[in-house]
Amino acid sequence: MKKKSSQKKRKTGRHNQISVLILKIIAVLVLLLLFLFICVYIGIFGRIPNQQQLGKIQNHTASEIYSDDGKLLGRYYIQNRTNVSYEEIPDFFIKALIATEDVRFMKHKGIDRRSMARVVFKSILLFNESSGGGSTITQQLAKNLYPRKNYWIFTTPVGKFKEMIIASRLEKVYSKKDILELYMNTVSFGENTYGIETAALRFFNKRPGILKMEESAMLVGMLKGTNLYNPKRDYDKALARRNVVFQQMVKYNMLTANVADSLQNLPIKLNYVRFSHNQGPAPYFREYLRLELLEILKKYNKEQGTNYNIYTDGLKIYTTLNYDLQYYAEQAVKEQLIRLQELFDRHWKNREPWNKNYSLINNEIKRSDRYKSFQKQGLEDEEILKKMEIPVSMEIFNWSGTREQKMSPLDSIKHYFKFLQAGVLSMEAKTGFIRVWVGGINYKYFQYDHVISKRQPGSVFKPIIYAAAIENGISPCDYYANDSVVYEDYNNWIPRNADREYGGYYTLKGGLTQSVNTVSVHLLMDTGFDKVIKLAKKMGITSDLPEVPSLALGTGECSLYDLVKVYSVFANRGTLMKPVYLRKVEDKSGNVLYTDQSEIEEPEVISSETAELMIALLQNVVNSGTASGLRSVYGFNNDIAGKTGTTQKHTDGWFIGFTPDLVTGVWVGGDNPAVRFRSLSLGQGSATALPVWGRFMGKIYRDPLYRNSKNATFNLSGELINRLDCPDFSEEPYETLDEYLRREDRSIIEIIKHVFRKKSKKNKSMDGDDSDNSE
Repeated sequence: MKKKSSQKKRKTGRHNQISVLILKIIAVLVLLLLFLFICVYIGIFGRIPNQQQLGKIQNHTASEIYSDDGKLLGRYYIQNRTNVSYEEIPDFFIKALIATEDVRFMKHKGIDRRSMARVVFKSILLFNESSGGGSTITQQLAKNLYPRKNYWIFTTPVGKFKEMIIASRLEKVYSKKDILELYMNTVSFGENTYGIETAALRFFNKRPGILKMEESAMLVGMLKGTNLYNPKRDYDKALARRNVVFQQMVKYNMLTANVADSLQNLPIKLNYVRFSHNQGPAPYFREYLRLELLEILKKYNKEQGTNYNIYTDGLKIYTTLNYDLQYYAEQAVKEQLIRLQELFDRHWKNREPWNKNYSLINNEIKRSDRYKSFQKQGLEDEEILKKMEIPVSMEIFNWSGTREQKMSPLDSIKHYFKFLQAGVLSMEAKTGFIRVWVGGINYKYFQYDHVISKRQPGSVFKPIIYAAAIENGISPCDYYANDSVVYEDYNNWIPRNADREYGGYYTLKGGLTQSVNTVSVHLLMDTGFDKVIKLAKKMGITSDLPEVPSLALGTGECSLYDLVKVYSVFANRGTLMKPVYLRKVEDKSGNVLYTDQSEIEEPEVISSETAELMIALLQNVVNSGTASGLRSVYGFNNDIAGKTGTTQKHTDGWFIGFTPDLVTGVWVGGDNPAVRFRSLSLGQGSATALPVWGRFMGKIYRDPLYRNSKNATFNLSGELINRLDCPDFSEEPYETLDEYLRREDRSIIEIIKHVFRKKSKKNKSMDGDDSDNSE
């Protein structure tokens, strides 16, 4: 008995010792935690904001770009976040949030004491960051506002203590409603998406105020794990988590069981819209605008002593772009370029556009980011090329869909080199408002903006020459010889017609309608380089133009942006309006920082009479000339004027057309001139660019909102139409003097000009094979 009693006492003693040891360990840990808390509180791990500082919270807010019709085009941001008021948040969302994240939110003062023990022992004592479950909404807000820093093994306890202190201070500064508003404007939903408004737009393409119950529950469910419960990544997990939210609401009497059962049976229906710097409507325009905004704000900040930032200050940027028209233009480009690229790939099957000119590819390789990265590492060219031959996993763009695949960097460069590109710009002639800006086929992969890049314009330059000629007294019914002349003073240059047919005589009307190269060159030489170039500058061309006969065929480089300005002068009866794309910039409080102050650049660039004659001539191009496909293929019967263009070797295809309301220019080609069709029938502007214009305008006319624009007319006078009552072509050199005088009243100077006009200013005519600017 004594032995058993002794053993029992020893066992009890050991238990007591263990208990004492545990109590001592707990006491030490408590003291350590208390010491750690004091260290956090006094700022050893970084200063903690006081109540005054918390009352002035300024979280980074994305600036938003809006279309003319009030729709969101995109954002500039570091963190993709915009703010909404408490009143804009659905009541169901708030209930779902509280039931799921912090059911005692309305009762506690920032810290939920019931959950604190679990946090202390799991998150702090055991350093278990994934334990969760203890942070209140206010503590989560503190974490959103002041993200945790790395303090090695102390990261979690220091972070928790900081959040508790900040949460208790937030509760003293803000009401519960204000805390919820702040939380819902700062919480992350993954994908660099912050706040309920941005999340609602990302996943459902709607404002928070009109979210359905099941949509609100899905977003709340994502907060437990934004990647794990993202419906784009894992639909089943997102659905299950959403239904947990409904169950939580039932548990806390915020939703009836019957309603929850009905909601749980609903599928998740996303309307996913990604507004990133590379994606969303008008990315090329947004990038062009961004650079201008930086300059505007730089000037404003300097003058006003402010510090506005387009990435963080929630500015509202109002543009002239029309959301619907922009969408139609992007779709028209996509539809036509898919068709063209398939045709192009078949056309070059088993051959490469660069042929044996490998320097083209070598230049692209050396411009690539990967090559430059290897170069910075000190590798030689040979080593770099070997590394770039090794297949790696990468995202590859194709019109059939973007996909992850293994491809060597060299092959990817060749892959992207062969893509055809496009640019579209559409402007209201009477206001100068830019309504559409499409700079390429996909901004993420091709960032070269073909609205502002300069290319040879081909025959879309010809109307400038014709306008200059008419301004200087030449009649649209004057005849010019269709002969191939050698221009000895210009390296024996010879203009060629696309069809290689010569002979006979074209009126100006016929020469422009059929885009006859020889006539355009004659007209340029008769009018004079200085007068043509001076008018081109007045009409909006900003690039330098060469004083050579080939200028008549569009060998001087111009941007699509400038050419649309030129054609707007015709549509606007001789007046050039400055293009306007930015209307107003406001700060987040609605204070106006910038408004457009555009005025007419020139009261009259050309006479209204010349402009109307040019409209009539360009209508003829559409009715019976190189752009007649708009009538025969697309079935348009409304008033349209325009001009096609194709450059040497079919490198660039153009069409610039206008109605009484809208001037729209289209360019199609490759980033590199080597990327082209080898035949005129495939590569000419009427086959590449004009279909984009036709598809775009067709979409507009099918939209009930814009259908009536089809009824607009140019309202040209009958007298002006009579002045164009002459044939396009004649085998005879000129009409008789009697016919000439009978057709319209002439001054004595015009009669003398007519009688003594020479067939050519040069002395030799011959056939040959040279430059073939085709339309």
